[in-house]
Amino acid sequence: MLMALKIFATVLLGYLLGSINTSLLVGRFYGIDIRRHGSGNAGATNTLRTLGKTAALLVAIGDVLKGVLACLLGNYIIGYVEGIGDLGIMLAGLFAVIGHNWPVYFGFKGGKGIFTSITVIFMMDWRMGLLLLGVFIVIVAVTRYVSLGSVAGAFLFPFLSLLPVFEKTLTFAFFAFIIAVMAIVRHRENIRRIIKGTESKLGKKKS
Repeated sequence: MLMALKIFATVLLGYLLGSINTSLLVGRFYGIDIRRHGSGNAGATNTLRTLGKTAALLVAIGDVLKGVLACLLGNYIIGYVEGIGDLGIMLAGLFAVIGHNWPVYFGFKGGKGIFTSITVIFMMDWRMGLLLLGVFIVIVAVTRYVSLGSVAGAFLFPFLSLLPVFEKTLTFAFFAFIIAVMAIVRHRENIRRIIKGTESKLGKKKS
């Protein structure tokens, strides 16, 4: 019973923290709803194209901080469970990403959760975080497609979680799979535009 209450509290707090969508808050400060501009996505990349570097930096910081805070709370409430791993971090982190994507405070219309996801991955295992961040940076540097770097990193995450060198549980691999699927599904329109050659590149403002 106690563990069930801890799980409920962790899931709820993770989701509510994740629902604090920084891009929408920053957009309101500028007097706009970021979802009505650019690509329509409530995230850092669209904020960069629409409002500039300062606004995008604030969004990125906010997305990272809520991911860190959610994982710390999850670790405090549940912590490590024998045979499962850092269940608190995994649950709180996963639901922080869900909250970012479908925020209760903003009509369940949020972003794609990439900054929050990579933060959660770093909190789960910093080695995987560094590897995936490296993949993201290389792909974006070569192609200028932020979405392609995000999708590639998401696709790779579950496979990394199965490698013996990381010594992860099947529970961890399950969480990795869910985070990856959410990221890829949220980028489905970007994937279509990349295939068609109409996806916007980094550094190019949306018309």
